[in-house]
Amino acid sequence: MSISQTRSLVHGCVMLHRAAQRLRFLHATAKPAREPARGPVPVGKHRVLVTRNIGPDALDLIRARTELDMVLWDSEDRPPREWVLANARGVDGMLILQGDKIDEELLDAAGPSLRVVSTLTVGYDHVDTAALARRGILLGHTPNVLNNAVGDLALLLALMASRNIGQLHTMVLEGQWPEMRRTPFGHCGPQLSVVSGEDKRTAGFVGFGRIAHATLRRLAPLGIKTCIYSGSSRPQTEADKTRDMQLGEDLGMAIQRVALADVAKASDVVFVICPGTPETYHLIDEQFLRQMKPTAVLVNIARGTVVDSDALARALREGWIWGAGLDVVEGEPSVRKDHPLVREPRAVVLPHMGSATLETRIAMTKLAATNVVNGVLGLPMPAHVDLTR
Repeated sequence: MSISQTRSLVHGCVMLHRAAQRLRFLHATAKPAREPARGPVPVGKHRVLVTRNIGPDALDLIRARTELDMVLWDSEDRPPREWVLANARGVDGMLILQGDKIDEELLDAAGPSLRVVSTLTVGYDHVDTAALARRGILLGHTPNVLNNAVGDLALLLALMASRNIGQLHTMVLEGQWPEMRRTPFGHCGPQLSVVSGEDKRTAGFVGFGRIAHATLRRLAPLGIKTCIYSGSSRPQTEADKTRDMQLGEDLGMAIQRVALADVAKASDVVFVICPGTPETYHLIDEQFLRQMKPTAVLVNIARGTVVDSDALARALREGWIWGAGLDVVEGEPSVRKDHPLVREPRAVVLPHMGSATLETRIAMTKLAATNVVNGVLGLPMPAHVDLTR
């Protein structure tokens, strides 16, 4: 057998193994929805409400604790609000997802026994954190384990937007390839990577946390040497400066914190990676977009509310900027074909899938499960939100 044949055989075995793993995972999680039995909880046990079937890896972490009794909505689909309210009564912990709203109504239904809410997300804009703080309820989330997956998608969206991939793919799907004009500069877009030593690229970030750092590490091989970012309203600390200096040395980049307007003016690509809060609502507005370069690309992997959809649609339509790569948009998930950004050919829109790899989702579910177990049992939570700030 030749070397090339051996390599092909090994590659085929690896792909078959991965496919088998995926089938086992999907088979274990794809169960019909059914309401669990509401029998009496054994004396001394704590009740934990889990609002989805999040897979065997995570659910087994809860089942393994004999002190816990799990109430599970045994489906990957969201349960009715009425089911959640009815089954929240007397629970000690909840494990929830993005679509589950934690508000006063649900907290009242749960009652004083509730000690911890664990969300299978990094962000927690679906949680009334002030209400949790008033009641002394802990909040767990899932940072860090999804940094690489989201960083991958951020780079993907930047490349797709700059090279008109969404528009070109649509042309192929609609059978327009034979009629496509082959002109020297037809369908060309700005290149994200550096072409020559004289060529310069600047990456800008609105928000500069863990996911931004992961994204920046993916930009370094493209020859980008300058990174600017706009942070939160708090003053820059010495620790921030030291972090930026160390990261810059690692990547061979100059990293500098600047005003928000300077991010707009100087960047060839802008990544929006900040929390969705009342303070960041429409932070990326008409004024910001008008200051961007006409060859620049905007990527939003934060929250849809951070970017003014109407202003961005106009910016694309009138050529203020080149393109946009969006994993999130205003109004999600109720986004149809008539959404102003879905209609724009130079906007690549995805349905909020930044962390959607099997490896990352398994890690997230296990972290969320550990958070709720430890929170209920009074053990240290591996990833909790400081609600005192």
